[in-house]
Parts: sequence; structure tokens; C-alpha cells
Amino acid sequence: MKPKYFVFVFLFLFGTYSCVEKEKSPEVSSFVDPFIGTDAHGHTYPGALVPFGMVRLSPDTGIKDWDWCSGYHASDNSIMGFTHTHVSGTGVGEMGDILLMPFTGSPKFKPGTKENPDEGYRSRFSKNTEVAKPGYYSVVLEDSGIKAELTTSQRVGFHKYSFPESTEGKVVIDLEHGIQDSTLKSHLAVTDEYTVTGYRHSTGFVKNQHVYFCARFSKPIKDFISYSDGSTSDSKKVEGRVCKVVLDFGENDEILAKVGLSMVDENGATNNISAEIPHWDFQKVMDNAGELWENELSKIEIETDDADQKTIFYTAFYHNMVSPNLISDVDGRYRGWDGNVHKGERNFYTNYSLWDTYRGTHPLYILLNPDKNNEFINSMLQRYNEIGELPINEYGINETFCMIGNHSIPVIVDAYLKGTADFDVDLAFEAIKHSSTYSGYNFKVDWPKYMRYGYLPADSIIEESVSRTLESTYNDWCVAQMAKKMGKTEDYNYFAQRAGFYKNLFDKSTSFMRGRNSDGSWDSPFDPFKISHAGTGGGNYTEGNAWQYTWHVQHDVNGLIDLMGGAEKFCTKLDSLFILDPVVYGDGLTLDVTGLIGQYAQGNEPCHHVPYMYNYAGKPWRTQEIVTEIKNTFYGSARDGLCGNDDCGQLSAWYIFGSLGFYPLCPGSDSYIIGTPSYKSVKLKLPNKSEFIVKAENLSADNYYIQSAKLNGKEYTKTYINYNDVKNGGVLEFVMGPNPNKGWGVLPEDLPRSN
Repeated sequence: MKPKYFVFVFLFLFGTYSCVEKEKSPEVSSFVDPFIGTDAHGHTYPGALVPFGMVRLSPDTGIKDWDWCSGYHASDNSIMGFTHTHVSGTGVGEMGDILLMPFTGSPKFKPGTKENPDEGYRSRFSKNTEVAKPGYYSVVLEDSGIKAELTTSQRVGFHKYSFPESTEGKVVIDLEHGIQDSTLKSHLAVTDEYTVTGYRHSTGFVKNQHVYFCARFSKPIKDFISYSDGSTSDSKKVEGRVCKVVLDFGENDEILAKVGLSMVDENGATNNISAEIPHWDFQKVMDNAGELWENELSKIEIETDDADQKTIFYTAFYHNMVSPNLISDVDGRYRGWDGNVHKGERNFYTNYSLWDTYRGTHPLYILLNPDKNNEFINSMLQRYNEIGELPINEYGINETFCMIGNHSIPVIVDAYLKGTADFDVDLAFEAIKHSSTYSGYNFKVDWPKYMRYGYLPADSIIEESVSRTLESTYNDWCVAQMAKKMGKTEDYNYFAQRAGFYKNLFDKSTSFMRGRNSDGSWDSPFDPFKISHAGTGGGNYTEGNAWQYTWHVQHDVNGLIDLMGGAEKFCTKLDSLFILDPVVYGDGLTLDVTGLIGQYAQGNEPCHHVPYMYNYAGKPWRTQEIVTEIKNTFYGSARDGLCGNDDCGQLSAWYIFGSLGFYPLCPGSDSYIIGTPSYKSVKLKLPNKSEFIVKAENLSADNYYIQSAKLNGKEYTKTYINYNDVKNGGVLEFVMGPNPNKGWGVLPEDLPRSN
């Protein structure tokens, strides 16, 4: 009897276990759709990468015009090839280094055109055959029948090409190809029957890009044709401005290629392959990439019955870990900002869209990835050590000076003030003070004029004078806060005074921030609707107008309320922003001003904090209305699910915080401003092993107004929450309803206050 009994128990338990396994929740990474943002103006790409990796391996469908900044756009139906570097969601095209493309037939050195792919190695494809998930991309190239699959490690791209039966496989390596840039110099070498090494030096938005590579194939190269500046040969090594090679592998069913990158030299690229992918197991690398993503994405758990909402949320979270990007090799070597090769003990990173990402992306890192954020900051400080500069808008270890302000400052200060700093604090303060007083490299701010007038005059050589002044006063406030905590009283007083310069540009007759000349007169004529930007004939605002930039006083909302004549007038003006005619015009820049509700532009970052400003004026229900409208209107699960450039994750970061129910209106302060939650429950798994949970009772599509709240079981009426309350873990509970509760969060002691 006993043997039968034990068999029965075993079968019962095994069956129970199997049912549990079958009912196990899907991995959160399965909800990520990398195609979101690849249509309209999102400028993202769908390819394979691991979080913050050096290699971003993705298909390029086009390399010209604004909507091809990432190299891929959903409107296309042909692919040029697969390249190893990309930038995500930016407004300027760049990267696209080291193109590989498999094909069949006669050798081809040109990609051909979208209109006639048959002219070259470009191939048609159907979106129905595309698969993209974190760490993996695949597509069938229709013209050849080849299935191309891509995955990566940190520094190595792994290609798998499956050819039709009895087909001669060829692969082109094209070093002329780049996204909106030009090759200055390149070389290629077939070093043995399995290996090609080379180098591409290019210029474009990034003026001085150096990328070395080693491509190692699983099958021997039967033959090859080299190409250099228009001439072909059988030379194993070619140099010139533009070099390419067509590799012939003979009849083949499958070819694997491991492509290591390095910013230092070919040896670095080769060593990166040996260290990261010493084998030929494609599935193993793909699984490891997926596991890395799952570990990161699992730091937030959301509870919702809406699968689309899960897709939108986790794709946004994914997009927040695409940039910045690694630049150092496995041996610690990297090409420094001074152009020389250095060796360090830590990883170094580049690609900082700081005008955008200081607002929400880096505050999210502070919450969930403070160690990684410290690596980014240490990279910024190493840049300062080498060339005396902090990054402003850096890509490919090159400063582009594309945007205004120096927003490495709030990133550094926010980490320091929130107690997560793992960097040399004295060096950091030296760097941010230097960046706020030295005009030599930051030609976009003339600090002597800034101090002489208390603003940047509109009639000086400085364009975008209003935006530059407002961005600088916020940075000044950040420097002052760090100085105060460090006991640097003289510095605190100096920068605190400068932080108030925004008041000098407020025109009480119009209630707008307005350009002012060096004699004190207002710049005229004045049109608050006109969009302006440097390089297009001047103007006082950056990718925006007076309606959008008047609210750019993150550090002193209460001061702005006073300037406008009190809370009621402030709210009336703020209401007007959201209800005016959404049409904008001026200088051909309307592409940057997208996602419009009235004059509010969700598709461009200077507006991102504005919906939360109602809380300071005692009308939190208006914040709840506007934030809900933005989430529901401008974020979707289709390829056009982003209303503007994602800008290295900031547009997505806004959605993550907006869904959690609180937002970092002023990085550098100790609080978040409460909005309205999107999910029944959200759990943040914090690096100190604590958990912060947001619950929303009675939440529905219509019930987005907060009726009441509790923090750790106690009634909570404040419309902000402190950073430490989140960091230390706890439970924030909301009761939601269909109508605004105009009695919650409106008493003076409940309102957020500027520090």
C-alpha cells in the first residue's frame, strides 16, 4: 500500500506544481513593445540592446530627414542594413555605425533606394515578420528570403542570418553608412578566414566620432571583394575615406556574426568579444539579455486588468534604460573627452540629453538605479577632470552645445541632496560652480552680462534670451542648495541671489516672461504665440513661445504666483494655457511643439512640470484633470504611441511618474508633487530593499479624482510627498471618485512650498 500511496501523493503534488507553473504571471518584459515610438515623431528604434549598453543593434530604413533621426521609421518598407550604434528619441540624427547586411546574388556595394531597393543590397520587408522584444529583434528580408535575428551583450552585437536552402550567403560591411553624418576616414582588414576588423571616423551632429570593430563569423569566408573610395580589389587591407567589403561564404544555411565595438582600437573590440561572448550560442546571449531587462523592469510592479496599459507603462520604463551608453572596454580603457586613451576602474558613459532628462529620467534613476546614476555622474566629472567641462548635450564623447542651460548641474545636485552621492562631492561642487561662472566654453551664456543686468539681454548676441535666463536661474538655485548643505555661505548667498533673476523678465502688463533689452526696455514687437529658436533668425525662446516658457520657474513656484498677483490670477492664467487655440507658428519649428492641449506642449520638455503647478495654488483637482488627459491622449500602445521625440527617455519618464501618482517638479528639492495614479496598485522595489506601494481604491476611467488619502495608515492631506517617505518604504493609499473633492489638499499647510 505504501508504494502506491507515495506514487499517488507524488502525482498529486506534481500536478499541483504544474498548474501553479502554468498560472505563473508572465514576465514583465513581455509587455515591452520596442516598436512604440517608431512612427510619427517618437524617433525611437526597435533593435536589440541591453540596459545602457555600448551596442545598440538595430535596422536602418532611412538616414535622411527629421523623422529618421534614429535610422528607423515605420513608414518605410525596406531595410538598408543593421548598424551597431543609435540614439533614442532625439531631434537630430546621428550614429548608425558599422553596417552589416546579408544578401544573396551578385556583389553589391551600394544600398539602393527606397524607390528601387533592387539597385543595391537594401531589401524589402513586411512588418508582419518583424519581432522586437527587450534584447532581441528579427525580420525576414523579403528580397532574399533571409531571416535576420539580432541580440547583444554590453559591447558585442550578435547576428544570426538564416538563408534559404542551397543559397550562397553574402554579407556586406559598409563603413560609408551613417545616420545623417559623413565618413571622414575608415579602414578594413580581413585578418583571417573568420575575422574582419576596422575603424570608422565620422562627423555630423557629433563632430568627432571614432568607432572600432571586430566582426567574427561562424563560417569561413570563401572569398571577398574590398572597396575603397570607389575602387574594388582583392586586397585584405584597405584604407581611405570610405571602405567596404563584400564577404562570400558560399552555399550556407546559417551564418552567425559577433561584432565587438570599441572606442579605443580593434584590439579592444576583439577583447570585448572574447570576454563577453566567447561561444556561438545565440540563444544563450538572447536569454541573458532578456534576463538583464527582466531584472531591471521588475523593479516596478503594476496591477491593472488593461494589457495595453501594461504595454505602455513597461515600454516607457524600457525606454528609460536605453541611454546613456557605455563607452569603456572590458579592460577599463576608453577614449577620453580629451581625445586620448585612458584606463579607469569604473565604467564610463556618454549620450546625455540633459536638457530633457534632468526633469524626470535622472530622478527616476535616483529612486531605482542610484548606483547607475552615480556612474553617469562620475563620467560627467571625469569629463570635467579632462577638459574642464561638464556635459550640456553630449553624444559620442562630444559636446554638441545643441541645447541651452547646463543641466548636468541639477543631476549632480539632486543626487547629492537626496543622499545617494557616490562621487567626489568637493570636485562636483567645483565643477558646477565653474560651469556657472566661466564663459569660455559655454558660449551660450555670457555670465558677465547675466550679472550686470540680472538677465540675458535680448539685444545682445545671445539668442533665446528668455529661455536661457530662466534655465540658468533654476541651475543657480541648484548650486545654492548644494552650497548651503556644504556650509559654503558666500557661495550660497551669491547663487541664491542669481536664482531670483527670473523676476527681472516678468512683464506685469502682460503676465508673461518676456525678452528685455540692455537698457531695460521690453523687446518689441511681442507675440506670446510665436515659436522661436536659435539658428532661425533669433527669438527669445527655445523650441517654444511665451505661453510655454512663462512657467519655467521650477524652483520658485510660489514666487511666480506672487508675481502674477496671487493664486486665483495664477490659476486663471494657467487655465488659459490649456484652453487657448492650440495652433502655433513661427520659424518652421512646429515639429518640436507637439502633443498640444491649448498652448501646452507635452511633446516638448519645458512644459512637463506645468500641470503639477496647480497644487501650489490650492487646486490639486485641476492637476488631476490635466495629468489624466495627457496620459489618456498622448500615450498609446501602437507604433505612433508617443506624441513627440522621446529624447533619451524623458517623454517616457513623464508617463512613469504620471502613472505612479507623483512627479519631481523640481529636481533638487526634497519632494514630489502628487498628481493622480493610473493603477490599482504600484509597487516600487527600492535598492535599499524597502518597498513603496501606491494603492488606488475605486479607480476607473472616470474615477480619477482623489477623494482622500492615507500614508502608512494615517490620513494624508498634503498634495506632495517627501522623498524620504518614498525611499524608506511605505504605503500611500488613495480613494478615487468621479468628481473633484475641492476640500482635499487645499489648506495652506497642505500645499507644496518652494524650498
